[in-house]
Amino acid sequence: MIVADTDVLVDFLAGRGEHDRFVRDLIAGGQLRTTAINQFELLAGARESRQLQRVETLIAGLEVLSITAGAAQEAASIQRMLLEAGQRIGAADCLIAGTVRWNKGSLLTRNKREFGRVPGLLIEITG
Repeated sequence: MIVADTDVLVDFLAGRGEHDRFVRDLIAGGQLRTTAINQFELLAGARESRQLQRVETLIAGLEVLSITAGAAQEAASIQRMLLEAGQRIGAADCLIAGTVRWNKGSLLTRNKREFGRVPGLLIEITG
């Protein structure tokens, strides 16, 4: 299972990025997912009604992974481990990583700086 991060979906909506066709094929095949956190980030970032409509249409075509109790526990474990190692990661990114790891997916992202520090998180880097 491939889970798209917000940066990848923003690039897709803007028609930029070298992996546009890859993302389009994953969506068409019903293989791309995202998380509730990414959904929130996309909806909150829409600046005008046209953007909001495009985001809502995209989200309607994706399975959105919820933050379940298991995903929350996974995210908390990631946060504790990183803090013990003296590394910080944003709460939203931690919840995304926990959700992806809990669901045994791989994260499609450009944000290797944050997500690359999460042990056991499979990452597919774009851009």
